[in-house]
Amino acid sequence: MLSVDEQLKVILSGTMQVVPLDELKKKLEKGVPLNIKLGVDPTSPDLHLGHAVPLRKMRQFQDLGHNVTLIIGNGTALIGDPSGRDSTRPPLTEEQVEANAKTYVAQAMKILDPSRTKVVHNGDWIKPMTLDKMLGLMSKFNVARILEREDFHNRYTNGQSIALHEFIYPVLQAYDSVMIEADLEMGGNDQIFNLLAGRDLMRDMGMEPQVALTMPLLVGLDGQKKMSKSYGNYVGLTDEANDMFGKLMSIKDELVPMYFRLCSTLPVAEVDKIDAAYADGSADPYALKRQLARNIVDLYHGAGAGNEAQAAFDATFKKNQIPDDVAEYPMSLAVTNEDGKVYLAKLLAEVGIAKSAGEGRRLIDGGGVRIDGEPVAAKCYNVDPELLHAGCVLQSGKRRWARLV
Repeated sequence: MLSVDEQLKVILSGTMQVVPLDELKKKLEKGVPLNIKLGVDPTSPDLHLGHAVPLRKMRQFQDLGHNVTLIIGNGTALIGDPSGRDSTRPPLTEEQVEANAKTYVAQAMKILDPSRTKVVHNGDWIKPMTLDKMLGLMSKFNVARILEREDFHNRYTNGQSIALHEFIYPVLQAYDSVMIEADLEMGGNDQIFNLLAGRDLMRDMGMEPQVALTMPLLVGLDGQKKMSKSYGNYVGLTDEANDMFGKLMSIKDELVPMYFRLCSTLPVAEVDKIDAAYADGSADPYALKRQLARNIVDLYHGAGAGNEAQAAFDATFKKNQIPDDVAEYPMSLAVTNEDGKVYLAKLLAEVGIAKSAGEGRRLIDGGGVRIDGEPVAAKCYNVDPELLHAGCVLQSGKRRWARLV
């Protein structure tokens, strides 16, 4: 293993909090592999780069010689994590959870080293739990402490509903740490209460408490909000290679260092050099963006896929080449409204680029919509009809095209 200081340089790269740092140092000084925990509730079948941020950190731990335990929350997902929520999550069925879990593990293993990854399901110990066991766990927590967490506090003070079963979630997540004897648990920065609850429960049960490590939320393609499917500003891990490359080329220049640090396989020392280049003004954002896109496409589609996607991108965007088989639609679809504008979001749906006007708005906000190669600004849902002349080409990403005739 590397020295403690060398390991900490890698571990702390891109992290938000490590609580407490001195305990992590003591654990590392033992010179034995640590058990790193990440719990995930399979609430969706497909992941995006934002979901992958803690998985990338887990892979760094593996490369440092540590073991990781990926907990699939097929028990906790039936409750739903209240972290960061202003309302109760809609419940999922066991069938939905199990189906999502299969695809989650398959996608996670594109990042993690399967030989050093232990995958467990917390339903194995949560679902058979007896009432006396559940009551014993709940007796170790108090309502006043749970109401201190920001999301519950805000909902309580605003008179918003908090379902009683939501209080159980941090208790069960903490119990997961006890069951697998975690040395460190990872999560998003909105998870800090749950991670610290695990420390408290392990200490109460006479165990060495885990360290809590949080990661930042990845900013999406719009450069403003966190990456989310609901915002349409995401890069999916299952996106086709060319689509993935094109989306990454659309990120804001100032986000490139963050994406290298949180999403790429580049060594920490190399990412530090990119940060330094941005700081002294010597960075070439466009060249770095191409390097970033190649790296991430290779990660999820295999070595060489990045270069192939870059060639396809260049053929389309740099050389202004348009596919020969672009579907054609009548100009009559570009109807002007009472303001003399064309509602582009609806037009995108009518020509098959989006499934609905709502998705059309999300595509526009994600920065991937172009008219004759020119990008459409976020929130620009209504456009001048002069832009939509006969023969103009509408486009979203690499795969969605339409021509008005």
